Amino acid sequence: MRSTSIAHSAAIFLTALFIVMLSPAAGGGAAYAQNASRKAVFIPQWHPQSQFAGYYMAYEIGIYKKYGIDLEILDGGPSSPAAKALEEKKADFVTLQLSAAIERRAKGVKLINIAQISQRSAILIVAKKKSGIKEVKDLNGKRIGFWRTDFDGILRTFLHKHDLKVQTVPINYTVNLFLLDGIDAMVTMWYNEYYKIINSGINEDELVKFLFFEHDLNLPEDGIYCLEETYNRDPALCRDFVKASIEGWIYAFSNEEQAVEAVLKYMNRAHVTANKPHQRWMLARMCDIISPQNSKSSIGDLLETDYQRVASILYEFKVIDSIPEFKTFL
Repeated sequence: MRSTSIAHSAAIFLTALFIVMLSPAAGGGAAYAQNASRKAVFIPQWHPQSQFAGYYMAYEIGIYKKYGIDLEILDGGPSSPAAKALEEKKADFVTLQLSAAIERRAKGVKLINIAQISQRSAILIVAKKKSGIKEVKDLNGKRIGFWRTDFDGILRTFLHKHDLKVQTVPINYTVNLFLLDGIDAMVTMWYNEYYKIINSGINEDELVKFLFFEHDLNLPEDGIYCLEETYNRDPALCRDFVKASIEGWIYAFSNEEQAVEAVLKYMNRAHVTANKPHQRWMLARMCDIISPQNSKSSIGDLLETDYQRVASILYEFKVIDSIPEFKTFL
């Protein structure tokens, strides 16, 4: 599959942002420049990495300040869960995967999606060609590794859709078992574990990959969320945070090396192992999933069809007892 170019995505983003800025619904216009600086706290859902490069760049080059936002960015990850920080009102804005946000909404947390940044699923199953796996049907009877701590309904949906019976092997965030042939295939993120596999010495042409979005399982992931009360109290702040963040992504994709250096700064601050080539790869893959070619939606939009697809999987596998109304989620 051909990847979307950085320049292509930047052009799409600029067009989308220009439309947003002209829209009456955007509210405020240039009014933010006349407002006193508004304090806000933001936490991404994972450790610093290029998955969040747009937010770091918006902070580093003063875009949030331009919009009148005095922002503090905290580090996320297992020890500082973004969803918990939002619920406890220790953060005004967070990023969450769509599935995680729907689950919390269904369980009573009054959070809302104010921008769907990811427009395409980054999940894929990868296998070595030497295992005899060339097509989806060849996965039948194989051992497939999936993340021990994540919701596995997406994998189970993929298997059910293709009538596959496999042996699932729970794994942590490592590719070692796959590299040692302890499993035949594994679920990975395109921008993360997949890179670790090809960086281990295995050539891409030695692998076969099944991207979920190419198999009618497009499950958009990262979005920006806040509590309903935050939006009701200051809708202009929420809209400005989204616009500033989108500008940050535009800048990151147009200034790749600068963006990667900024990401490495935040990784070092959080004492996270930093790998510059990996972060460069991740930024390019974020470009592919945030601004895919031939997308039916614009940056920031959450399609109801995508929402219902993800929510239905959560409901089918009893992660949630009921599906929240789409209109209450936005």
